[in-house]
Amino acid sequence: MKDLKSHWNDIYGKKEFEETSWYQSRPESSLNLIESLALSKNANIIDIGGGDSFLVDNLLKLNYKSLNVLDISGIAIEKAQHRLGSKADEVKWIESDVTTFETEEKFDLWHDRAAFHFLTEDEQVEKYLEKLNSYLKPGGYLILATFSDKGPTKCSGIEIRQYSTEDLKEMLESDFEVISLQNMDHSTPWDATQNFSFGLFRKK
Repeated sequence: MKDLKSHWNDIYGKKEFEETSWYQSRPESSLNLIESLALSKNANIIDIGGGDSFLVDNLLKLNYKSLNVLDISGIAIEKAQHRLGSKADEVKWIESDVTTFETEEKFDLWHDRAAFHFLTEDEQVEKYLEKLNSYLKPGGYLILATFSDKGPTKCSGIEIRQYSTEDLKEMLESDFEVISLQNMDHSTPWDATQNFSFGLFRKK
């Protein structure tokens, strides 16, 4: 199989964002959780796998000043930059695999909707968690959403790893306080239903 970077560049090169299963014109669940935290508008926020997501558009409209978007696909990032026009200059764009991502920065909020579940090997998961724990400030927040144990087993032609809400709790509870965990349904543009485990955590 081709490497993940090539896979995602192919996906974003062939499809408009509105044609992808994860498309949301306004990511309500994530935005509601973020707004509930009452973060400073200068809080350092990173969106993992944010690529062409509209989350950053909405955070800019809410006047957040320190936004970072990480994606393995340069094409996804280019599409988001084109859509945002001059506003794209207000965002730090990071083309990287999250498991090899290096930074000197520390974040107040780490957001990941539907990237983490593509890490199917234990070693990848361990590397992700190392990055998360290294780069999220103590007291910082994690929003993590994955396909649940009742959700799909594949997405965009590749296998994913499912997580129940209990799985997420057990994986993170040594380093994180659980604030909320719930299952949520996402409707794709073609009206299929995907069930997610959606968690909000605070780093101890």
